[in-house]
Amino acid sequence: MTRSRGDGLPPTAHAALPGISKAVAEKLGKLGIRRRFDLVLHLPLRYDDETRICPIREALPGRELLVQGTVTDCDIKYRPKRQLVCRLGDDSGELTLRFLNFYGSQVKTLAPGNVVRVFGSVRDGHFGAEMVHPRYRVVAADAPVAQALTPVYPTTAGLGQEGLRRLIARTLAEEPLAETLPVALCAALGLPAFAAAVRLLHNPPPDVAQSALQGRVHPAWRRMKFDELLAQQLSMRVHYQRRRAAGAPVLRARGKLVQALLARLPFQLTRAQNAVLAQIREDIGQAHPMQRLLQGDVGSGKTVVAALAALQCVENGYQAAVMAPTEILAEQHYRKFAEWLEPLGIGVAWISGGIKKNDKKQQLINILRGEATVVVGTHALFEEEVAFKNLGLAIIDEQHRFGVHQRLALRMKGSKPNRTAQPHQLMMSATPIPRTLAMSYYADLDVSVINEMPPGRTPVVTKLVAEERRDEVVQRVRDACMAGRQAYWVCPLIEESEKLQLQTALDTHAHVQQTFPELRVGLVHGRLKSAEKQQVMAAFLRGEVQLLVATTVIEVGVDVPNASLMVIEHAERMGLSQLHQLRGRVGRGAAESTCVLLYQGPLSSNARERLKVIYENTDGFEIARHDLQLRGPGELLGARQSGVPMLRFADLAVDLDLLDAARAAAEQLLREHPEAAKAHLARWLGGRNEYLKV
Repeated sequence: MTRSRGDGLPPTAHAALPGISKAVAEKLGKLGIRRRFDLVLHLPLRYDDETRICPIREALPGRELLVQGTVTDCDIKYRPKRQLVCRLGDDSGELTLRFLNFYGSQVKTLAPGNVVRVFGSVRDGHFGAEMVHPRYRVVAADAPVAQALTPVYPTTAGLGQEGLRRLIARTLAEEPLAETLPVALCAALGLPAFAAAVRLLHNPPPDVAQSALQGRVHPAWRRMKFDELLAQQLSMRVHYQRRRAAGAPVLRARGKLVQALLARLPFQLTRAQNAVLAQIREDIGQAHPMQRLLQGDVGSGKTVVAALAALQCVENGYQAAVMAPTEILAEQHYRKFAEWLEPLGIGVAWISGGIKKNDKKQQLINILRGEATVVVGTHALFEEEVAFKNLGLAIIDEQHRFGVHQRLALRMKGSKPNRTAQPHQLMMSATPIPRTLAMSYYADLDVSVINEMPPGRTPVVTKLVAEERRDEVVQRVRDACMAGRQAYWVCPLIEESEKLQLQTALDTHAHVQQTFPELRVGLVHGRLKSAEKQQVMAAFLRGEVQLLVATTVIEVGVDVPNASLMVIEHAERMGLSQLHQLRGRVGRGAAESTCVLLYQGPLSSNARERLKVIYENTDGFEIARHDLQLRGPGELLGARQSGVPMLRFADLAVDLDLLDAARAAAEQLLREHPEAAKAHLARWLGGRNEYLKV
């Protein structure tokens, strides 16, 4: 017979969580608890104050508090519906306890004469003060109260607070809480010792201000936040150093092809483009792999910078691959690269899921032989059948849309069994990343920013129009198209179902055709075959289609200078980044352009805030900063795509000072205290490589 360990959980041979049953371990796993020390770092969401018994007369509505009294009456009532109603009294007054869902055993527990201690929120009921479904237990009249605030932990179905509290208390008693950081470092930052901070957060004394705990500004919370940010920064820097230690082809700046393309371009590079190009050219001339993120707002000219980097790669006898997340964007890159590079005698190949089998076969042969030195495509590029002769540079556009394994798969195309060299990697994003996010989640990358727009671009005017004024919008579209301009009509976003989204696109197209019988109307959506999509987009580019009805598939990669008007239906459903990207499809020529955000009321406070931000701002970095505040880093980066876990404790919107301190401390620890850095990483990551990004 197995003896109990005091927490109701039989001991097992579970390696990472000894003494915990497999069933409970699985539930803990859902909370991210996979080893004993994770229980130490599983900090409370909030606290209940059960350190003082409040007289019933002083139990004011709207407050959560602890009362104690003797049960005077307990009965099952059937009106207005079945419920257990219990009356509780002390020397000062009476309180009603109401249970809408209950077990028969509760009737016995709450029998008249029993002394009961109750915690819950008081409200005004029909018969005076009451609590609905409070937490309660039968006690002796003189039972002592808690000496610390009661922690309330994040939990999951089947794992109660009491069981979780016992597990954590046992772990705190048994697990060593040794300091991982130099004492001088913590003292300089005014941070308490790790053990003291952890114990206080799990069992705070009643004199600690609840507001400081709840707002996570107490020094103990700041220690946890700093440690978490430091672990993240250490991990990023370690991966950065490992990449710097790997080999890569040395792609020297020879210049002939680069100069030839620059001479052919009908425009000059901006100061910002030249600056980031110089950074990239220096990077790929090194013997270790470049890992650079190129940020630039919509229309800032990232593609030509990528083409010039690809030319430097080709000049050194290597191949360059350009990968984009959608066929529309990938095909636009292919057209641009072919237009710029083929006159220089450079073979440009196109790989996507939609090309014909024989064409694809020939392209694959050209790539393997090295006859195609620049290869453009979608995710089809990292399929097993695509083999490069000598890949030297991988360029990934809209990199946040690719999963971490997809980005790695493309990079590994350049690694041969007989050599350790890896291709250089340039990642591009038109979704600007706020400084705090770049410092935190992209600390293992070098970041370049194109922070100015090419001359001749006219700013896009944004208009917010309620659904009731649709007729005015219709007339505006008609006037623009009849004047020789072109327009987009973007369908409302339906995230729940691809089938519903398709039907919405078809319905919108039919309605728009009926509204504008005098215009040539086209339609593109994600379910169209590749050839059909290309056909419609080509017709729109040539001006044969005047009005293009589209889903958000045109969010990136559409460049039609003559299109000067965009209407976005149900704009309130879309995120800031999406609205900014869509708006960037117009204003690409010299004509004054307008983006009409057609919205349906009533608006939620979040939707109202998003529309206000997009209306008032055109700077992508400012929009991204607001987006971070509204959505948080998890949604903005896409945790699943980025390959990094989100921060549990630190808040980048308010903890920038700690992030700055953690960055500096990470460099110092790795340089002066490598063993402390190793111990700190082991504590917070437990040997997992979840912070690895590629």
